[in-house]
Amino acid sequence: MRSAVYHGPLDIRCEDIPEPAISAEHQMLVEVSATSICGSDLHIFRGTLDAIMEKGKSTTGHELIGIVAETASGVTKFKRGDRITIAYSASCGDCYMCHVGQTAHCETTKKAVYGFGVPFGDLNGTHAEALIVPYADAHAMSVPEAISDAAALTLSCNLPSAMIALRLAAIEPGENVAIVGCGPTGLMTLDLVLGQRPGKVVALDNVLHRLAVAEKKGAAVLNVAQDDWLENALAETGGRGFDKVIEVVGTKESLNASLALVRPGGTVAAIGVFCEPEFTLNTADVFLRDISLHMNGFANVQPLMWDGLRLLERAGLQPEAYFSHEFSLNEIDAAFVTFNDKADNALKMLIRP
Repeated sequence: MRSAVYHGPLDIRCEDIPEPAISAEHQMLVEVSATSICGSDLHIFRGTLDAIMEKGKSTTGHELIGIVAETASGVTKFKRGDRITIAYSASCGDCYMCHVGQTAHCETTKKAVYGFGVPFGDLNGTHAEALIVPYADAHAMSVPEAISDAAALTLSCNLPSAMIALRLAAIEPGENVAIVGCGPTGLMTLDLVLGQRPGKVVALDNVLHRLAVAEKKGAAVLNVAQDDWLENALAETGGRGFDKVIEVVGTKESLNASLALVRPGGTVAAIGVFCEPEFTLNTADVFLRDISLHMNGFANVQPLMWDGLRLLERAGLQPEAYFSHEFSLNEIDAAFVTFNDKADNALKMLIRP
């Protein structure tokens, strides 16, 4: 079987690996119809997580739309031929953390994430022709044929993460909102924010074609590569800062920018994936300005997948518009380079086996 395999920083290749096989009663075998590359996958590609990946063995990918090929005896919700997607993290649905909605912290799977190395469950990845889905009844979901493959892929991670950001920010009508980061999840967050009847909405990034998409949607845009970006951003709010700031990048710089943008008494909802172990937080500043800071990059997406599907079916949300390129699985190396380099107006990659 063909699959993407991690060999080191900037070196992910498609090659032959052993065929996946069911080994437990809660598993099912799924043939991949399409997959994609998430912004968090770039941490792997760039080598940030090199220490947790087994070179020449660890597979990648955690976004999926596929067809059930085989189910074990303990799987009751799905059958051969069903069209399904999965949450990026595998959860059992029956432990304490799953019951309280913290599915990314499942006590049974030990925080297992598809395609994210040995410490995160050493699970197979979705950048493959097929994969094993453990605890299938708990975190997989059927997807109607009316939902496109591209739109369905966003249910694994991007769209529920954007929904989490919206809930954490708790935007009230008329509030001024800044969105730091205009990648695919940032743009989906922007779609949801605009539906809340906000006041001024400003999108910030340093990639011009991403800013152009945000501007076309109705946001004011600022390029953070320019020296006066902060002054210009605050000017949009009369200098007091934004009521709500949503961070969708995951770096020290983006979090510092978010804290600089928020007004006293405002809220920062940070859903970027932070991999750097240390960050110097000015706690006196956060205290004296009464800032509410939420961090939720290791997102509990499974409880929101059904709500995400409802948005796709009923609310006219069209995240498939953010898929700018399509590659075959054999071209996974080129797909990673294109996405990482933001080349050729890249937004999101659609990959088919």
